[in-house]
Amino acid sequence: MSNLIKISNLNKSFENLKKINVLKKVSYKFRKGKIYSIIGPSGSGKSTLLNLLSLIDRPSSGSVMIDDNNIDFNDSQSNDLLRAKKIGIIYQQDNLLSDFTALENIYMASLAAGNNKELSLSKAKSLLRKVGLTSRINHFPSQLSGGEKQRISIARALINNPQIILADEPTGSLDLNTAKGIFDLLKNQINSNRLIIFATHNRFFANKSDCLLEIVNGNIKTINGPVSKKKF
Repeated sequence: MSNLIKISNLNKSFENLKKINVLKKVSYKFRKGKIYSIIGPSGSGKSTLLNLLSLIDRPSSGSVMIDDNNIDFNDSQSNDLLRAKKIGIIYQQDNLLSDFTALENIYMASLAAGNNKELSLSKAKSLLRKVGLTSRINHFPSQLSGGEKQRISIARALINNPQIILADEPTGSLDLNTAKGIFDLLKNQINSNRLIIFATHNRFFANKSDCLLEIVNGNIKTINGPVSKKKF
């Protein structure tokens, strides 16, 4: 099974009153067809790592390879296009645009990848059916529950059929039953050509992954293997 993402000697530092080294020479290979969970306390670097993998942020040093192509973090235009076409991102706070409907929030992600409006609308409507929210097609984010907004966020992340799905605490602000439904929906998106990486504080969800990772002292530690798939 081939590697989809390879990170090598990845360092990330922030400077405020003093220099803080969040990630320290992190190296890891993420394989297609797997779902990975990343745990660690607040401030350990989970979100920082996802921001680097999503090409939103750039490392202080080290490299990121996607599909055997080395990422040039100075080429923001190419990286923006790669992100739009290849990477789906789901946040803890849904980050939906408040002035746009559920349908519009989804199909605009397809427009950003260069697709025409007719195709984008068709794909967005299909995804709304898939996440069970056809009845909310014209609702604005303020009219949706937390779980509904996360379902819209998942649909938005899926519209360009990304090979990589990155989720940062996607169930963190939800009650347990709603969180289980969201996680189940997310996990069902895995296929042999796709990689899912999610960060969480919740061991219950972390243990459902194929591989459980922990960020400790700025580096990645593998907690377990691939593990057998479990049901709720």
